[in-house]
Amino acid sequence: MAEPQTEAPPVRNAELKAALLLVLMVVLIAGTAIYLLYARGAFEATQRLVLTADDSDGVGVGMDVTFAGFPVGRVQRIELGPDGKARVLVDVTKKDAHWLRTSSVFTLERGIVGGAKLRAFSGLPADPPLPDGATRELLVGDVGAEIPRLLSAARDLLQNLNDLTAAESALQASLKNVQGMTERLNGPGGAMGFLAGDEKKAQQLLQNANSLIVKADSLIANADKQVFGKKGVMTDTQAAVVQLNGLLADARVSLKKMDAVLAEAQAVGANARIATQDLGALRADVDTNLRKIEQLINEINRKWPFKRDTEIKVP
Repeated sequence: MAEPQTEAPPVRNAELKAALLLVLMVVLIAGTAIYLLYARGAFEATQRLVLTADDSDGVGVGMDVTFAGFPVGRVQRIELGPDGKARVLVDVTKKDAHWLRTSSVFTLERGIVGGAKLRAFSGLPADPPLPDGATRELLVGDVGAEIPRLLSAARDLLQNLNDLTAAESALQASLKNVQGMTERLNGPGGAMGFLAGDEKKAQQLLQNANSLIVKADSLIANADKQVFGKKGVMTDTQAAVVQLNGLLADARVSLKKMDAVLAEAQAVGANARIATQDLGALRADVDTNLRKIEQLINEINRKWPFKRDTEIKVP
């Protein structure tokens, strides 16, 4: 016979434990949500920045606004303004707001591969900080939009190249003219024939040039004869140089005589200087005797009994 099955004993306080488990799960979920919000800066102090553009293609809510590669703000909302332009509302954290200045530039870059990027650039850090609620224009740079223009420019360039290399183009005509000039330069007349334009004229020019060369040779020979001949200018110049040397020799003799006269004059001057020194000594002796005589006369006048007193006494 089969043994009768025994029932498991009931769990004590099962409802309380289930309630505690549910509360713990709710607390964990709420803590995780709060942590995620905190990690994403939901509780940080922010200021509002409004960026306006013609269209908001590529911009999404939650997109970061970067400065030097670091996120300083986040797109919170995108709306259409009354002027028909897109308004991108960005929340910038207070701790990073000092990087944005009144002269800052904001750009939206749309690449061929990857999503769009919002970037901020501050060229003058000394400018005042960007105020709360400021509105700035968003400069859009779309690489894909430049492709049609580049293709059009490349097509125009290829067309210009085709026009230049065509059979009836100006470049081909210039090359033909250069080829013709080269053939004429290599012809019998050479450069002279090219300049004259005709072979007969080139021969005449050569003959005239030869006659001019002959005349120039004759002129040079006559000039050589007149300058270096027996009765030429050089002969007369040599004679003049000889005469000049004679005159210089006479001048040297005269200068020697003058030196002798000057030496005698110096000797006479020395004798006169010695005599002047003797006269000075004699003058000193005479002055001494005169002073002695003056002293003797003063002494006689002092001792003379009938000497009148010329002094006037004031009462």
